[in-house]
Amino acid sequence: MTNALTHVVHHPVPELSSPFPYLVNPRMAQAREHLAEWTARIGLVRQESARQRFERADFGWFAAMVYPTASPAHVDLMADWFAWLFLVDDQLDDGAVGRDPERFGAVVDGMRAVLDSHDFGAAAAASGGELPVAVSSLADLWSRTAPDATAAWRRRFIRHLEDCLTTAATWEAGNRVAGVVPDEEAYVPRRRHTGAIYVCMDFIDVVEGLDVPEDLYDSPPFMAALNAACDVVCWTNDLYSYEKERSLGEVHNLVHVVGHHRALGVDEALLRVRDAIVAETERFLVQERELLRAFPEHAAVLEPYLAGMRSWMRGNLDWSRATKRYQPADRTGRERPEEYLEAAVMEGAR
Repeated sequence: MTNALTHVVHHPVPELSSPFPYLVNPRMAQAREHLAEWTARIGLVRQESARQRFERADFGWFAAMVYPTASPAHVDLMADWFAWLFLVDDQLDDGAVGRDPERFGAVVDGMRAVLDSHDFGAAAAASGGELPVAVSSLADLWSRTAPDATAAWRRRFIRHLEDCLTTAATWEAGNRVAGVVPDEEAYVPRRRHTGAIYVCMDFIDVVEGLDVPEDLYDSPPFMAALNAACDVVCWTNDLYSYEKERSLGEVHNLVHVVGHHRALGVDEALLRVRDAIVAETERFLVQERELLRAFPEHAAVLEPYLAGMRSWMRGNLDWSRATKRYQPADRTGRERPEEYLEAAVMEGAR
């Protein structure tokens, strides 16, 4: 498989609505300004073509949509995390490193060292060009996130981020090398990891100042509600990013997976995924009620956490259908990987 641009016929995305209210953080403009400064200073976005593409994605708005109650410092931090997650994802989806598990594995080892460091990455953040920017910028983020978090939250977050990175570095990269289109049974649970959605849901604790007990978090009712919300977010992303991803030859998208294995046309596959999102949203609402009934003593923690899940499902929908990030490359003529992938992100400064 190659990342060369592939012509994809335009298929309109079926209409998708949400039962959750539209909310946006009043500090959206601040998040946009901060993010532009941070990505330039930290070295994640350097060349002009990459900057223009990055600005079109509007991750500051995205952070404001999915964390509508975040404080000024936290909405900035969330925007920075989004930039890091999406730019690393670009390297994996669109670049050579995503087809070279050994090469990406070396970068992941550097990331693990940051997450395991006693100084929460402070020394690595100050290392400059000695490390790939993906590692030094993660150190900057971790040094601003971990010190105020509980040990239990840090363990959970590290597990989720490592699952995200290793699944991308091994399973996705292996599929690309072998030319394998995964089936739905394999794809759905792994998509929660490769989409970093567990990681993003973990940030609800940070922005809301919550401390979810481990036994509550690990309980079947909590995980059922969480997984339903995660699936709604991931499948919505797949619905709106389908054409862009197929234009680059990407197979890790639920629309493509469903169409490939069920022998459906694109329009029918899009409708199947849209209907699955609607059904999964209903399942979340059922699981939400069951969770609150099962743990009334934890209502003070559960109610804001569940509100955070709802904000994620609605905010992600609004952002996904409006962002220019998902315009197919063959229609814009602007999104060729060599124009926006920064070598320093995975290889270090030159």
